Amino acid sequence: MTNENRDFVELTEDVSASPLWNHDLAPTTIKERTWSTWNIAALWIGMSVVITTYTLAGGFIEAGMNWWQAMLTILLGNCIVLIPMILNAHAGTKYGVSFPVLCRASFGTKGANIPAILRAVVACGWFGIQTWIGGTAIDALLSAVWSGWASFDAQIAGNPLHLWLAFFFFWAIQVFIIIKGIEGIKHLESWSAPLLLLGGLVLLVWASSNAGGLGNVLSGVTALQKNKADFWMIFPGALTASVGYWATLSLNIPDFTRYAKSQKSQMLGQAFGLPLTMTAFAFIGVAVTSATVIIYGEAIPNPVDLMKKFDNAIVILFAMLVIFIAQLTTNMAANVVSPSNDFSNLNPQRISYVAGGLITAVIGILMMPWQLMSSMGAYIFTWLIGYSGLMGAIGGIMICDYFVLRGKNLRLAELFKTDGIYAYSSGFNWRAIVALVVAVLPVVPGFLRAATTPGGQIAAPNFFDTLYVYAWFVTFAIGFVLYWILMKLSVPKE
Repeated sequence: MTNENRDFVELTEDVSASPLWNHDLAPTTIKERTWSTWNIAALWIGMSVVITTYTLAGGFIEAGMNWWQAMLTILLGNCIVLIPMILNAHAGTKYGVSFPVLCRASFGTKGANIPAILRAVVACGWFGIQTWIGGTAIDALLSAVWSGWASFDAQIAGNPLHLWLAFFFFWAIQVFIIIKGIEGIKHLESWSAPLLLLGGLVLLVWASSNAGGLGNVLSGVTALQKNKADFWMIFPGALTASVGYWATLSLNIPDFTRYAKSQKSQMLGQAFGLPLTMTAFAFIGVAVTSATVIIYGEAIPNPVDLMKKFDNAIVILFAMLVIFIAQLTTNMAANVVSPSNDFSNLNPQRISYVAGGLITAVIGILMMPWQLMSSMGAYIFTWLIGYSGLMGAIGGIMICDYFVLRGKNLRLAELFKTDGIYAYSSGFNWRAIVALVVAVLPVVPGFLRAATTPGGQIAAPNFFDTLYVYAWFVTFAIGFVLYWILMKLSVPKE
């Protein structure tokens, strides 16, 4: 059924008896598609204003860039990733389907679990990282307002007990929100976005006024550089890391745009909400960190550590509130919605959205986020670039399938049929699986070298190291082209 608005297709056939269906994975009805341009933009503001964005540009400067090079790199990376973001969002808006359901069209009804679980594992890692950072913020607040908090100092896995208590407290809050479901996330993002923007602006004004003006702050950015490196040597890796930062969301953006009012709403909301917010907040991070060198005589790249410098309880509470909401909004949207749907897709009859979210919360702890954030080099050159290679290949296959091969036309009911056209051979489309594996293989040697090198940067890169630096671009291109060739050479029977 096609609504009078050509953006929408609604499922009319009853497929609720299918083992591939449950209420959470079912396509949204037209009445459920209520997210406006502001809701989509607020979603991106809420996800972008977060401590890992704040510290991203600082990592580039530490590697050898100056402040404007770091800003341009982040802006360019986000403009690049915005393209597949908007393209993959189209199917979600038009058909009301989530990411794992959309993957059934290209990978098969069972094969869709391969890209879905790969995406889910990355989300679990991010969930753990953001939860750990949120826990450190709560720990800093309690330490500032209650002297007895630090008495819980027994060491567990290299960290004091009071930090672990704060971490699990923040984790429990998020579990509570997971149980509330997706609509609660919509309202959380919309109400928190203005507060996050205000908090960032207040921080920038404070830094400028206390460090002799913005010009003085920016002229002192060179104090943050630990290395003096040629820009063009570090630019490729930094650009890929900037793309990789949101490469995950470029896949599962249908999880959100399935609720959008129109294609215009999802496109404008993303265009306004993502590149500018990411770049602006990264700039605030660089400016404030530079100002701390002038004010305190040392660089303080983490706002949680900066908060400890204040002795005004009201200031600490406000800063804590902003940091708390920043971590919460990002985690709930970016790192819960997708894996919840992805795990649910494994067995729709047994795993609901909430159950998938709880699985995410548990795996997020098991992935030891305190190790993933052990250094900025490991964070940028191993974590961000590493998983971008997986995400790029999946994105290339999905976009080729939906836009080039299918011309944006899907048979909605067939996505939920075990013997339908998207079942391919026993539920798997071998063409997509082969394209995924072959696309990722060239960047594996470089990843292994980066992962086993302190800081992730190879001093004398070989051919495979260079390929790895461009991981997202390499795997996206190979996945796109190879999938197209295989589908043309061996046309699936419908």
